[in-house]
Amino acid sequence: MRLPLLHPDQLSDAQKPLYDDMKRGISSNFNAFVAVGEDGSLMGPWNPWLHEPRIGGAIWELTKAMSMEATLPDPARQIAILVTGAHFDAAYEIYAHVAVAEQEKMSPARISAICAGLKPADLNAQENVAFDVAYALVKGGVLPEPCYALAVDTFGQHGANELIYLVGLYSLVSVTLNGFNVPVPERE
Repeated sequence: MRLPLLHPDQLSDAQKPLYDDMKRGISSNFNAFVAVGEDGSLMGPWNPWLHEPRIGGAIWELTKAMSMEATLPDPARQIAILVTGAHFDAAYEIYAHVAVAEQEKMSPARISAICAGLKPADLNAQENVAFDVAYALVKGGVLPEPCYALAVDTFGQHGANELIYLVGLYSLVSVTLNGFNVPVPERE
């Protein structure tokens, strides 16, 4: 870890309100995995964001909008997030969203395939579209027109937009995690 975990007693005046908001959001929306240390320090991408409250606060606002106001079906969301995390080989991202996928009863074979960069054979129509869009976007370049059109047809314009933004957000999260070498907590 390239940035030390910030204990709540060490926070500056600019960091305290962001910490409080992130801790509230973590407890209500990101509770399938370890994100808060026993001493109250935030783990995962939240710690780097907390080190830079102006930038981290903006990323947190986007994260809240994408998580707390999501309209995409959650299985499709989790597939897109896992595809993105796997592409970047972001250990904490994979750890966290494997835990979410397990909590949502995604099969171990499906999780394993996605984490290995493979498309599972048992995806439904929405999940297929989420996989294809995420996979195409993380490869780079313009999203192919057939993928975009199918996303709009499947999820509507707002849902297709949300899917694209979701891949962008989790690309940012993955790069943050990798850039700061954020470790994975021990699994129980």
